[in-house]
Amino acid sequence: MTTVWTPTLSSCIPASLLSHPMLGHVFAATSFSRLVFSHPTGRGALVIAGKTSLIYGFLVVGLRLSGKRALGQMNIYDLVLIVVLANAVQNAMVGEDTTLVGGVIAAITLLVCNRLLTTVFTRSARAERLMVGEPVVLVDHGQLVRSHLRREGITQDQIMEALREHEIDDLRKVRLGVLEADGTISVVPTESTTHRTRRHYRGLRIG
Repeated sequence: MTTVWTPTLSSCIPASLLSHPMLGHVFAATSFSRLVFSHPTGRGALVIAGKTSLIYGFLVVGLRLSGKRALGQMNIYDLVLIVVLANAVQNAMVGEDTTLVGGVIAAITLLVCNRLLTTVFTRSARAERLMVGEPVVLVDHGQLVRSHLRREGITQDQIMEALREHEIDDLRKVRLGVLEADGTISVVPTESTTHRTRRHYRGLRIG
């Protein structure tokens, strides 16, 4: 096998100049900049963008299927799930790529996907209902609609917590309790105006 020698910058400079302190600083700065601004190949960039798009779509569908409660009424277990999910999909998106540009490509892809999804929702009410959902009645004239509670993954204790936020301690004092599309619970007392539970965690919505 024939080895082809490729001249480098340092091999073309006399040894007397390489030992100069100022030139040493220049080489150090050049090496540092190459490490910081490293980037994947063109094919690698396309692979990162493609895998990131697929992961985004998978997570959007998965979180939608998990119920609207996950959007506005997160507990400690939901928070752990989000952290573990983020760590699990990181390698799936960028693989072994640890370059700065590779991370930027993944981030830009996520922002673009989110923007496109928001645009689809604004132009198609059907798509928004499918992915975001519609309000669901949880309490009807003091009675829990248990089939809706099971479907949305909400417990009676969580309903009572939402009521206590507005100083209501009895289901019989509630005319209507509705799980909104954004995960919050709206409460209509029997003799009062509509109240809305505070969102414990707010999601980032781009656009």
